[in-house]
Amino acid sequence: MNRFEAGWLEAVRRAGDGIRGKRVLVACSGGGDSVALLAFLWAVRRSLGLELMVAHAHHGLRPEAEQEAELVRRLCRTADLDLVEARLEVRAHARAAGLGLETAARELRWAWLRAVAESEGAAAVATGHTLDDHTETVLLRLARGGGAGCLTPLPRVQGLRWSPLVGARRAELRAYLVQKRIPWLEDASNQEPFTPRNRWRQLLEPMRAEAPALDRHLWETHLQVAELAGFRDRQVEAWRGARWDLALEPRPVLLLGRNWEEPELRWTLEAACRACGWPREPELLRDLAAWMLPHLRRKPGKQKTWGGWQLEGAIEKTGTPAHSARAGQGLLLPWALLRLGGP
Repeated sequence: MNRFEAGWLEAVRRAGDGIRGKRVLVACSGGGDSVALLAFLWAVRRSLGLELMVAHAHHGLRPEAEQEAELVRRLCRTADLDLVEARLEVRAHARAAGLGLETAARELRWAWLRAVAESEGAAAVATGHTLDDHTETVLLRLARGGGAGCLTPLPRVQGLRWSPLVGARRAELRAYLVQKRIPWLEDASNQEPFTPRNRWRQLLEPMRAEAPALDRHLWETHLQVAELAGFRDRQVEAWRGARWDLALEPRPVLLLGRNWEEPELRWTLEAACRACGWPREPELLRDLAAWMLPHLRRKPGKQKTWGGWQLEGAIEKTGTPAHSARAGQGLLLPWALLRLGGP
């Protein structure tokens, strides 16, 4: 076992991915990330008690696709691993669903991978996500909207997906393959600026030249943010029943006590919105909390309104908090619920 494998194996053990002794479907495209993933899992399969099989999806979008498929077949023959292949009709699906090719390919690929995993009894689908992917994802999130959610790390395990190399740089994976003399094929389309991710990838090159440890520093920052968010959520849940409560039927009503600091109230509003399945706009919740605070700190009076929210006086029920914030029409609700005559 070389130094790459030893380090990655230790990361899997330390993280407690819950994968030991399981059957794993390895998604392999023939590119450097997924080939390195396959090589690593094959090398440590006995250490983790893994039963491996491989899946390769032919998207039919590039002339090199058949060459990539043949490379995966050759790797599987060498490793004596079962291989499942499929040719996906990405262009037809994109036209029918009105999607971009990248989104259509991802939808079809994951639908197929889930079906294969279920039919073959695989507990996880291993993917070659890397630390570079994580940095790109964070920048994509920040470009679309702010908030602490943008700074949560790419999870190693998310549903069926297992990404054991998410803490490794792409360059490390290539160095690993070179050391082991294992061939791979780079997807030239990853360098073409027709997707936001590809454009961010190009912008990151000079940033990484200036700050070589950028990806690892971001990863550590995100781990700490995730820890703090987890602590916050546990604290808010511990307050439920004593400082706040939520009634969903027949109309969502948030019951609140009177003594709040602004961050505490905002965290509670966010938890309530999450429980209702409403979109959470950080700036809107901040403004809403600022509007509610002075009213909550005064004695209950007549009904107050802010946008679609109604803040009402004390309700006559022993042991209930002093105020309730009731969601009205039009604020923080998905249109589907509005059509259904929701709150």
